[in-house]
Amino acid sequence: MVELRDEKAWIGRKLTTKAKPRMKAIDRLITRRECLKRVAGIGVAAIVPSWGLGNEQPSPPNDRITVGLIGHGCMGRGHLRRLVGDPAVQVLAVCDVDRVRREDGKLRVEETYSKQRGGIAYRGCAAYNDYRDLLARPDIDAVVIATPDHWHTLQSIDSAKAGKDIYCEKPVSVTLQEGRELVEAVRRYARVFQTGTQYRSIPIIRTVCEFVRAGGLGKIRSVFTLWQSPYVPGDAYLPSEPAPDGLDWDLWVGPAPWRPYNSQFHRNPVPGVVPWAFAEAFGVVSSTWFHSHAADVIQYAVGMENTGPVEIIHPASGQFPTLTCRYANGVLVHHVDNWGQVKRLYKAVPASARLEGNFGGVFVGERGWLTSMTAGGPIEGQPQSLFNEMKLRSRETSFANRHHANWLDCIRRRALPSASEELGHRAASLGHLVIAGYRLGRSFVWDPAKEEFLGDDDANRLRARARREPWRA
Repeated sequence: MVELRDEKAWIGRKLTTKAKPRMKAIDRLITRRECLKRVAGIGVAAIVPSWGLGNEQPSPPNDRITVGLIGHGCMGRGHLRRLVGDPAVQVLAVCDVDRVRREDGKLRVEETYSKQRGGIAYRGCAAYNDYRDLLARPDIDAVVIATPDHWHTLQSIDSAKAGKDIYCEKPVSVTLQEGRELVEAVRRYARVFQTGTQYRSIPIIRTVCEFVRAGGLGKIRSVFTLWQSPYVPGDAYLPSEPAPDGLDWDLWVGPAPWRPYNSQFHRNPVPGVVPWAFAEAFGVVSSTWFHSHAADVIQYAVGMENTGPVEIIHPASGQFPTLTCRYANGVLVHHVDNWGQVKRLYKAVPASARLEGNFGGVFVGERGWLTSMTAGGPIEGQPQSLFNEMKLRSRETSFANRHHANWLDCIRRRALPSASEELGHRAASLGHLVIAGYRLGRSFVWDPAKEEFLGDDDANRLRARARREPWRA
């Protein structure tokens, strides 16, 4: 933790060894509006510093947490605005394999700090192509990782080994095995890890989840959540195009299966979507777009956030009309294509019920039902007496939250954040299990303690995938 200063005050070593490794389109990508809503939610605290959202006080200049940003794309930009607007943080470096993006990030940091210094020029932000050069700096306390999914686990593990605390976008892994490796590394090196499932930090969503968790709905019968465009096994093989000048495509692909550059994966200006997510090599499709958020808060609300389902029930079994996950406590989580199926197929709520929004679910219990979605209007539910019991001042939702502030506070206290490594892994795991169900086209049994499929060799082969050289563990 250091005082706000220029980069020339730091003399450190850089890594000199560089790695030299050499679609199917989904029906509907996240819209630009949805992405901007996410970014707006991330950037809220750039207007109100973290200490202004709670009881904390601004940190003195010599006690700032120094941070490096790895990945300056759609989500990374929002994170950067949040970080440079926090007086408890100093951003020392921005890393991106795209020269346009990293130079833009460096400029944003230096212009912001110059304004904060009353117009005095600031030139203290470094720009790196290789994230390992950023991790080599001993004066950086923590990193925010906002790269494509296929990099999340490896960069988090390398950050932990380098002694950095970590905020990593969700999902934290592209396979079940990767997620467990990440958890073990974070614990081995005693780092503070926060998963970017900011949704659980939205006050009204926490209120709903804690109400459900405490038995406010009685015994939970069913939970419904969205799984957009049922997963189809396969990958996108798009024609090769010349990589733009300044883009290190080999490093962009990194540990993922090799794919030649195509602008469908990565392009400038930064699009309002995460286009790489539709390719199995780089992303986790629906889990990337919204399911990780929903999985996190649903498992939290039903008391299963440190474990997972024990059975994945495919609709081909005839038990349920859509893919369903059963937990050891009897809770059933039904994955639906749209909210209308909750009424038409399951008749779980009245036909007149308003079900709108994303990133959450519909909880149905003995005493009634409640929603936990945002971006679609207020929280809904019946009977109305439930809202009196929750003592909600308003049912309106927003993306404003203290997710980053919680991480920073836990760094100082060496405490466990609200979406720690295990919770991030378990939220991502639910998505991986749903994908396995669609891929296999049948039901199977899962042991969440051993993290293996019981008596199912074909399913167990889906737990991991090889990393491209030289990125093998």
